[in-house]
Amino acid sequence: MTPGRWMPGVLGERTPRGTRCRLCPHHCVLSAGQVGACKVRRGAAGGGIETVTFASSVRHVDAVERKPFFHYRPGTPTVTLAAPGCSFRCDYCVNYRISQYGRDDEAGWGAAPVDTAAVVAQAAAAGAAVALSYTEPSLAPEMTLDLAARGRAVGVEVVWKSNGFLTPEAVAVCAPALAAVNIDLKGVDEPSHRRLTGAPAQPVVAAIRAFREHGTWVEVSTPLIPGVTDPAAVATTIAAIGTDIPWHLVRFTPAYRMQDADPTAPDALVEAVDAGRAAGLRYIYVERALGDAGRATRCPSCAATVVRRGIWSLEENLLDNGRCPGCATVLEGRW
Repeated sequence: MTPGRWMPGVLGERTPRGTRCRLCPHHCVLSAGQVGACKVRRGAAGGGIETVTFASSVRHVDAVERKPFFHYRPGTPTVTLAAPGCSFRCDYCVNYRISQYGRDDEAGWGAAPVDTAAVVAQAAAAGAAVALSYTEPSLAPEMTLDLAARGRAVGVEVVWKSNGFLTPEAVAVCAPALAAVNIDLKGVDEPSHRRLTGAPAQPVVAAIRAFREHGTWVEVSTPLIPGVTDPAAVATTIAAIGTDIPWHLVRFTPAYRMQDADPTAPDALVEAVDAGRAAGLRYIYVERALGDAGRATRCPSCAATVVRRGIWSLEENLLDNGRCPGCATVLEGRW
């Protein structure tokens, strides 16, 4: 399989009208040259689905905490890439200039071709993982599979920051290539989620469950979006999958088509933390708005602070192979 193309039948289903893309739940049926709702996947000549471009608009090194991952290899650097496009069209997207590739005239993303061998070599030299973030990595699964295949030989893992809008078939293909995935769950009310993103919420919930079942480490982020996010409902949904899933609460910042909306108030973040605790979630985080305490990991048994973080950085990790140094409780994660 060459970079940029799926062999027919892997994530494509032949129909009389063209090839049905089985990558995301939009299930677009594409004839040769026709582009799907994501504006990234395209019907290939002779059948199958290919990517419009095999490139990245970003290549830099930052901390894994910035994705955010708090229970996956704290303090690890990541070589971060951003493949083009997104299967959502979120009205508040701060990365719309690259995520809305092919959909918004303002999206000018300046991408360059990806040399996966060079990316993995850079990560190996830095003791880093490779992260796909800022846009939707699932739209370029070939890139992920190639990076993972090259990375295995040199101990380089691949992680995603994703919207989670994948089919079960796509999760089954991609999960073995991924060490960890952070999935955005913006809300669970279907009408409001569709208004915001152009897509249903339940496939995202199903993907969270499916990645865990495949053994990929999963964390969840929830931006508190006015009129969309019910923190209590989201927390209850996550807890039903696993109370050990780290939940990152993100302050909404007015952007793109929602520039007139108000940012999330700190009180709303406090209330969301309380809702998460009431639902039984063991690890709840707020990146900046609630200070250092919002970023710290505490032992769920004795409440001792075992990991301290700055903004997008690790300050202290007291865990001993994932165990609390005080009471020896094992904290869930990939330490």
